[in-house]
Amino acid sequence: MKFVCAAILLSAQSATCFTTQHATSDRFRAMTLNNDEVEEMASPEIEMEQVVIEEPENPFLYKTSAANGWVPDGAKPCFGLPGVIAPTGYFDPIGFCQTGISLNDVKRYRESEVMHGRVAMLAVVGFLAGESFGGPFNLSGPANDQLAQLPLPAFLLLTAGIATVELKRATIGWVEPTKFKSLWALRESYYPGDVGFDPLGLKPTDPEKFADMQTRELQNGRLAMIGIAGFCSQELVNHKTILDTIDFYQKVYSGVNPYDY
Repeated sequence: MKFVCAAILLSAQSATCFTTQHATSDRFRAMTLNNDEVEEMASPEIEMEQVVIEEPENPFLYKTSAANGWVPDGAKPCFGLPGVIAPTGYFDPIGFCQTGISLNDVKRYRESEVMHGRVAMLAVVGFLAGESFGGPFNLSGPANDQLAQLPLPAFLLLTAGIATVELKRATIGWVEPTKFKSLWALRESYYPGDVGFDPLGLKPTDPEKFADMQTRELQNGRLAMIGIAGFCSQELVNHKTILDTIDFYQKVYSGVNPYDY
């Protein structure tokens, strides 16, 4: 009986020694592993696919593409577009281009200003030339009244020509209105007013010279818009041509009765 008990105790002690020795061996082996192996065993690398969320294109977002040497700068008035001269400097009393107005809106306002300025410059020349020469249709009197004297075919041809030019300008500078948010959006690469029409080759390639010429065009266009507004108002008041009005007031200021013929 004593022998059996001794055998059981000896077997238990051998098993305990074996387990302890085995655990100690594992701990020793773990201590001898380098850091890379330990990290690999502790946290196996999991490959994760990078997901890129593409936001839909918004034509009203601020873009930084250069057009004719102009790069929009949100820190500058009117995003750095030319047209600022002394002595007024940056002049925007109504706040069309105040802080918070989007780049697309500023470009749209400049587009309107440039185009209306060009039409006004043509109108000033047309008023003076049309009132001095009757032309092929023998038009006479103030220019305000001459449009009604045009024959119907000529009027329709003029209307079709204006519509064609405007549609062409829209296809060049404006985003196709496939969605409501792009209804008033200009193309990112489009410079306001640059429709590619330069038959005399006057457009400079140097950015500084281009900005200078753009400023001169803007100033002349602004003056022409004020001038043509004065022309139309004056002719509505006295129903005289511009040259007749000038002659009339020359006589007034010279002390001559303008009504004595």
